[in-house]
Amino acid sequence: MTLQANVETIATLPRVLADMNYLVPMAERPRNYTFEPPAGVPRYNSEHEAHRVAIHDARPIADKVSLDANGFALVQHGSAVRDFFDDEEVRRVYYPEIERILKEATGAYRVHIFDHTTRRRVPGVEDRSGGPRQPVQRVHIDHTARSGPQRVRDLLPDEADELLKGRVQVVNVWRPIRGPLLDSPLAVCDATSVGFDQLVPSDLVYPHRVGETYSVTYDPSHRWYYVPRMRTDEALLLKCSDTSTAVPARFTPHSAFVDPTTPADAPPRESIEVRTLVFHR
Repeated sequence: MTLQANVETIATLPRVLADMNYLVPMAERPRNYTFEPPAGVPRYNSEHEAHRVAIHDARPIADKVSLDANGFALVQHGSAVRDFFDDEEVRRVYYPEIERILKEATGAYRVHIFDHTTRRRVPGVEDRSGGPRQPVQRVHIDHTARSGPQRVRDLLPDEADELLKGRVQVVNVWRPIRGPLLDSPLAVCDATSVGFDQLVPSDLVYPHRVGETYSVTYDPSHRWYYVPRMRTDEALLLKCSDTSTAVPARFTPHSAFVDPTTPADAPPRESIEVRTLVFHR
């Protein structure tokens, strides 16, 4: 979908109004530890503030948006996985499915899957606190212009120089594993509505390395979408980074959010995301 068509169509789409948690602008570099930090060091040094935004139904435009034009896409795919909380089965059955999906969607000649995360929302539990991984309710992008290529060097060091001569994308594949999903849905922001100056490189500190993500500052022109009542035979493709400067969409913000239409007795969200490197010649 072109930017012009998007602007003209967006007003006609069903929507919900909900809060998105954006980075409060700060002088120092944002930092977040994935583990218990050293004594006296705070877990994170940034603040986020809620902004009420319109989040539009992506279903009516699912055949018009794409990874390169908007940074996200919705695909139909029924998985043969029986238990997404069985990591061995996910690697054996789901990884090959994801590889096929992405090759078909992008035309890539190679897909390297480097990890996956299953999430089960537990009310009152913080993410990375020792329990099940929780939905992330702050606007962010998993990789940056620097850390996308760095993942190639980290994961495929012997091939990195040759692979990085071509185009490399980091693409996440997200789906509910219990549906239809009513609780804590995932929202994605049209990458073409976000200015590069609104993307703030941020440190994500692991025990043995420091990753770089983008935090995002607020702008009212951001255009948000979600897939209401998303089914388990649907998946969202989400482009986190792209070395090509020739496409409109390179970095796509996203966040879980509290849907005001969620029934009080809705089952807590269960989902899986798979992170991949996508290679083009």
